[in-house]
Amino acid sequence: MEDGREMVEEYHLETNVLVRRAWKEKGKLGQDVGWNIEIGDPEPRQNNIEVCGIQESSSAPFITRRITKTSLEWRIRNLSYPRNVYSVTAEDDGTITIRTSNRKYFKKIIVPDLERAGLKPEQDRISFTHQYSTLIITYSKPPALLDLEKKVLNEILQLKVKKDGDAQCPIS
Repeated sequence: MEDGREMVEEYHLETNVLVRRAWKEKGKLGQDVGWNIEIGDPEPRQNNIEVCGIQESSSAPFITRRITKTSLEWRIRNLSYPRNVYSVTAEDDGTITIRTSNRKYFKKIIVPDLERAGLKPEQDRISFTHQYSTLIITYSKPPALLDLEKKVLNEILQLKVKKDGDAQCPIS
């Protein structure tokens, strides 16, 4: 990127849908901190209980994000309340907020795809469902975002695809 950040995207070769997007993070002193997964399943965490003596609960809610051809999707796992307890709203600050009526869960979700396109979330594009202790939030993509993604995909399709087993450096 122009600002010196590094980004990696993985696309499904048959459907041309973005499967994973990761940004390389640097610390305050310029050292590599690791990769921040924006879209796709997060990297499995190493169990460092011997090092720090504390471990995050395996039943704590966590968010994964996916993209389909027509929508943005968030899955919040380990939320066991019934569907009628949840409220999902679009906020003026450009976020989507999840609340429970019993005040046990609250989360503001930033939508980087809409921010990059200069758009804000619209309430009528949000839908959600709950099953198997997972809250699934779906946001229908606005036409401006679909056009932007189509332009980016056209540029990406012009690049040479690297497949598993390809040598990184030419041999001869």
